[in-house]
This record gives sequence, structure tokens and C-alpha cells, in this order.
Amino acid sequence: MYAVTLLTNPAAPSLDPALVDSLRNAWGGGDAQWLAPDEAAEFQVAEKPANLWDVWQDLQGMGVDLVAQPDQGRRKKMLLADMDSTMIQQECIDELADVAGVGDRVKEITARAMNGELDFEGALTERVGLMKGLPERIIADVLAQRITLMPGGPELVATMRANGAYAALVSGGFTAFTASVAQKLGFDENRANTLIVENGSLSGTVGQPILGRQAKVDALEDITARLGITESDVLAVGDGANDLGMLKRAGTGVALHAKPIVAAECDVRINYGDLSALLFIQGYARSEFAKPNI
Repeated sequence: MYAVTLLTNPAAPSLDPALVDSLRNAWGGGDAQWLAPDEAAEFQVAEKPANLWDVWQDLQGMGVDLVAQPDQGRRKKMLLADMDSTMIQQECIDELADVAGVGDRVKEITARAMNGELDFEGALTERVGLMKGLPERIIADVLAQRITLMPGGPELVATMRANGAYAALVSGGFTAFTASVAQKLGFDENRANTLIVENGSLSGTVGQPILGRQAKVDALEDITARLGITESDVLAVGDGANDLGMLKRAGTGVALHAKPIVAAECDVRINYGDLSALLFIQGYARSEFAKPNI
């Protein structure tokens, strides 16, 4: 059996019951279950619909995300999440660069790297070099004044952990940010790169080896082995090219508001929903969401 989930932006819920029933009837699905009024619904079908992506494209024009996946095993035992533009709404390195006065140049490099146009390690090294001499204290200021959590993230982590899942934050960014974000959201662990500081200022270098695409795959392998679970037990989420390795290896890999090159290679694409969509596609109703400690 396959679970078919339809969902919209929770900030402006607009899922039409008539649309859900029309699709359910067309695909011979079972009764619709509403996971959140006007926001998310699901139904079961016997097999994956042959015209899934044609329908998906039509629904995108209506502001509706559509996911079809095997029903068995869709509630996962581990969350593996990217940080920048995934668990938070910003790219930390871009925010630091903006303060340093090199924002436009760094944002251009970031965008090209996330689109897969540049080597990640080389792009990171170049961007960090442009911030040489920036006072270390600026990191705390950026965290406090410029970094905001992605909507639905606190509920996602709290609900999965309340149901026994392990949560790991893995980033090609920096530990100075992941440590704070992970603690705030309740992640069990975090992995990222280290900005080198000398005499209270950024040295313009990053600790070696640089954590990029392969490091996220390594985290998937390491943590699942340690926990005694399989890669199929993992829900991974990210938006950039360096996330593709873990997204394609995980049992469910979610391209969240992702770059086109990333979305094209993922079967689960969330363009309108927020991070709460990752709970809906696991079959959690909003009434089952755990209350975050934030």
C-alpha cells in the first residue's frame, strides 16, 4: 500500500476537500484522513499512481504539495537534517559576510555552490577567506539578531524525539552556529565545520578536514550503525547540492524548498509546506504534534 499525502502552506491553509476527494476517487484510494483541517490530508492506494508527477505538477500550480510513498515504515526512527535554509531560514555564512561588508560576493558563491555549480570545499574556503579579521564576537550578534528558525522545525524535532527518534543536525556550515541551533531545537547531536579564531578574530581559515557532501553521508552511516538501525529508518532533509548524498541514501529524503538540481533527484519535494510537512508525510496529525520547549 502507498500513502498519498496532500498539504499546503500552514500559514495560509487552503487544501480543498473537493480536490482531495477528486484525486482519491481518480486513484481508487481509501477514505481520506484529515491530518489538519484545510492543511493536510492523506489516503491509501494499492500502488504508486502512474501519473503521479503529472498530477504533482498540476497541484504545484494550486499551491499544494503531493507525496506518495510506501505506507509501511514511513514513521522514521531518526531525523538527519541540514541547517542553513532548512532548520533555519538563513545561510549563516551569508549573514556573517553581510556584517563583514562582503555580503554580495559571498552570497553569489553560496548560491552557485548550493546549485552544484562549484566545488563545495573550494567555495567554502574562498568564502571564509573573505571574512578574515572579523571579530569573533560578531558570531553571537548574528545568532541573536539575524538567525530565525524555519517554521515547523521545533515541532518536527520535538515530535520525532517524543516518539523515540534520534535527531542529528549535520551542516557544511559552522559549529559556532550548529551548537546553538541544535541546543535550541533539541537535537541529540550536531556536526559542522570549525571556524579558526586567532586573537579574538576570524583567521580566514576553516578546520580540516572540511565537512561537505561526503561528511553528511558519513554521519548517516555512523549514526545508524551506532543506533543499530538501518538507513531505511532515516528521514533526511536538506535543500542544497551537498545534501544530495544523504537525501538519496535515507529511507525518506526530503527536498525542502530546494534548489532545482536537488528537487529533480528527490521523490519527496516540499515547496509550499514548512517543516511540519515532514510530520504529515509520516502520518502524524497536527493533534499529535509534541509541544516544543522553546
